[in-house]
Amino acid sequence: MANPKLLFDFIRKWEGGWADHKADKGGKTNMGITLSTWRSCGYDKDGDGDIDADDLKLITPDDVYNVFKKHYWDRWMADHIHSQSLANILVDWVWASGSYGIKIPQSLLQVQCDGIVGMVTLQTLNQTNAREFFHVIKDARLEFIDDICRKDPSQEVFRKGWINRINDIKFVG
Repeated sequence: MANPKLLFDFIRKWEGGWADHKADKGGKTNMGITLSTWRSCGYDKDGDGDIDADDLKLITPDDVYNVFKKHYWDRWMADHIHSQSLANILVDWVWASGSYGIKIPQSLLQVQCDGIVGMVTLQTLNQTNAREFFHVIKDARLEFIDDICRKDPSQEVFRKGWINRINDIKFVG
């Protein structure tokens, strides 16, 4: 079964610290956690009565891991994915792009595309040829990036980094 710590190390490698890039649709971000994500699942770290950018600036790697595990890894039921490589590329897609990282793979698996991983999605995934499906997912992610940049040229500034990140996820048996 897949191990969340292996993917988390990868995510930490690719996510920097504080960022507030004007073209980033995620807005204010720290270690890969957007302010809207922190508002939905974080807490008032500075104790001033609200959850805002000041709280996001205070998050720790342990905070990030807790959000990652509960809201991304567990969302894919990744503890039950047989292939670490598939778990990595799928959960990282949800981390980077939200429900598209479930709905598009569900479509490719030819199961109900509801953005919710259940037993049918999980069983179908675990019955695929992991190496082949890994490459199908990788190609779909690259196509997804192309589509984002085609629809919104302001996102072109992020293309190289997104592609480098996807290409850094390797199939390891």
